Amino acid sequence: MVVREIQQFGEVRPRARAYFCYLFNRNMPSRLPDPDLQEIESSLDKIVNEVDNFEALYVLDASGKQVTDNLTNKEENKGGLGQKRSNKSYFYRAVRQKRCVLTDPYPSSLTNSLSVTAAYPIYNDKSELKYVACMDISLKDVLKIAQPSSLQSVFVDFVKVAYSLFSLALLLVAFLLFYNGLASIISHGIESATENIEMMFKATILLTLALAIFDLVKTIFEEEVLGRHNRDETGSIHKTMVRFLGSIVIALAIEALMLVFKFAITDPTHILSAVYLIGGVAVLLVSLAFYVKSVGQKREDDSDN
Repeated sequence: MVVREIQQFGEVRPRARAYFCYLFNRNMPSRLPDPDLQEIESSLDKIVNEVDNFEALYVLDASGKQVTDNLTNKEENKGGLGQKRSNKSYFYRAVRQKRCVLTDPYPSSLTNSLSVTAAYPIYNDKSELKYVACMDISLKDVLKIAQPSSLQSVFVDFVKVAYSLFSLALLLVAFLLFYNGLASIISHGIESATENIEMMFKATILLTLALAIFDLVKTIFEEEVLGRHNRDETGSIHKTMVRFLGSIVIALAIEALMLVFKFAITDPTHILSAVYLIGGVAVLLVSLAFYVKSVGQKREDDSDN
């Protein structure tokens, strides 16, 4: 259950951070000549009226020392004045990044359950750090706030089921291609297969297409059904496309080569058809090379920015 909640948090984290940062930005004074602590506490009271469930709201000074008691609806969570929190990730991340941040889930010292903290740095008009406003909220409550609507959840589940069915159908196609390719070799026998070049080409095409489709199914199922997105999602899709298209080009090249041999021996008048197919393979190969180059250039530009 905990693992599932953490996975869900990873999906809704940008939306959750945007929500909490919006609360702080709208209610907290910032870039004032001399931000007043009482005014900040008054702003925290406004936030309390907008958030139903939270563990604690409090303010740290520029050194990470808590300068207010915990503002909370739970008696057991009160206190905290004077505690040093400069070693907490939410403090040094907010100070280092100079913006509102939302931490990863961690075991809360107040409730012993998984919580996250939103931290908002407050500066004066000289860009000097004065305070950091913090809100602790349980992971479950964050998911309730940032979770999509019920209709959207139903649609997401429907999409996952659809991708699962398509993946299963494509997987069956891959296994059928693999079976036919293997059966083609076995049915002719090893010695006969080495002499029958056309049969070997056909078996190679079937096995190559089976591998390409299987690799595509693997990527679709992992990313769309299991939700295992890589950090570099663009790079992952790029590699999948290159491998899939490369397999198709290889299969077509083998087919073209097989036709050249076949027509050269049996019917030279149709060898022009094989030449056309070779030309098509060449166009696909050039297009694939252009795709690889353009995507690589785009990733370099993004990394420079």
